[in-house]
Amino acid sequence: MKKLYIFDLDGTLADSLCDLADSVNIVLERHGFPTHDTEKYKYFVGNGALKLIERALPEDKRDTDTIKLIHAEYSKVYAERMLCKTKPYDGIREVLEKLKAKGCLLAVASNKPDDCTVYIVETLFGKGMFHTVHGKREGVPTKPSPDIMYMIMEELGVTPDECIHTGDSNVDVNTAHNAGIECIGCTWGFRTEEELISAGADHIAHIPEDILKY
Repeated sequence: MKKLYIFDLDGTLADSLCDLADSVNIVLERHGFPTHDTEKYKYFVGNGALKLIERALPEDKRDTDTIKLIHAEYSKVYAERMLCKTKPYDGIREVLEKLKAKGCLLAVASNKPDDCTVYIVETLFGKGMFHTVHGKREGVPTKPSPDIMYMIMEELGVTPDECIHTGDSNVDVNTAHNAGIECIGCTWGFRTEEELISAGADHIAHIPEDILKY
């Protein structure tokens, strides 16, 4: 067992894909841009909201001004519907409770805006489940930069060899390794097992219970 377990949010703790996709599609349709099937958003998300909007826009509409405009509108729409369909993955709450019962520290590291991350985590899991929750904060680079991991480890007084990160994409694997942390790739999220293995995930979890092995 590790001392600290750090979790990604979207695609790891919570199935949020439909709310993300619906929110972007609402704004795209409002501006006359093509919308996308929900499944396509599995590869649009992962690098923060600005990159999500850039990927969703037509290639010839990805200029800075358009991205900023759509992002601003998306942020307002998503704020109103971020928990319409989003829910924890089956079995994840039980795993978190077992880790806490063993005395492990729990944290969240997400590229989602910090206020949204905190709100979703506290609504779905309660205010006391995690010892710290970090979303995208002003001045802190998005994952795969290791900065968010360094901040969490410093806050909780843990070294890289004492913690492990669980996430569903190559972004999470790269973030963990950039910080010198082991990574568990979870296959119930947005990306494939092949992507996680190719990225170099140290372990693969097919169900949340598998996390307890590490």
